[in-house]
Amino acid sequence: MKKTVSIQEELQRVSVELFSKQGYARTSVQQIVDAAGVTKGALYHYFTSKDDLLFDIYDRLLSLQREHLDEIVSRDLDPLETMRLVCEDLIVTSIEWISEGSVFFRSQHMLSDERQREVKRRRREYNDVFTALLARGQAAGEFRTDIPAIVLTATFFANPHYLSHWYSPDGELTKEQLAAQITELYLKGLKTEEAHD
Repeated sequence: MKKTVSIQEELQRVSVELFSKQGYARTSVQQIVDAAGVTKGALYHYFTSKDDLLFDIYDRLLSLQREHLDEIVSRDLDPLETMRLVCEDLIVTSIEWISEGSVFFRSQHMLSDERQREVKRRRREYNDVFTALLARGQAAGEFRTDIPAIVLTATFFANPHYLSHWYSPDGELTKEQLAAQITELYLKGLKTEEAHD
């Protein structure tokens, strides 16, 4: 049975497609509504502006990743296993949303100042939870303490941000395999000598 796509979902889909093909700045609201087969009134029912469409890409992805993060943390597993699950999820979801991520990271500087502040605030909230996981692992003697947390955090987050530059979903590696490999490399550098034993 074919899934029924709502007007909002179709606007989201075609905006990502157009932003990806011709760039955010060169895509007009008229082109978006024409591609979606709706009126401007329909677009403005769901989104206040083109800026709103770009922010929506980030909002949907980050909301999903934050929901997953909170669910994993709530399991109250040991710090190493929690970190493994969080890192793998971040890579897998970034691949599942690779087109959206590519569009957003290429165009986020074009967001309004208010939207850019909101992006920074939401990203900081996610990073704060991630940093708290690092601190838990350090307190448990599993994660190294000789490198500042900001460096340990940035080292991992560089991975999902650059996936669209080199990873192809049609390649040999599945998203799960790649997530496991990147995570394992990160954890090897994160763990103390004692945790390696």
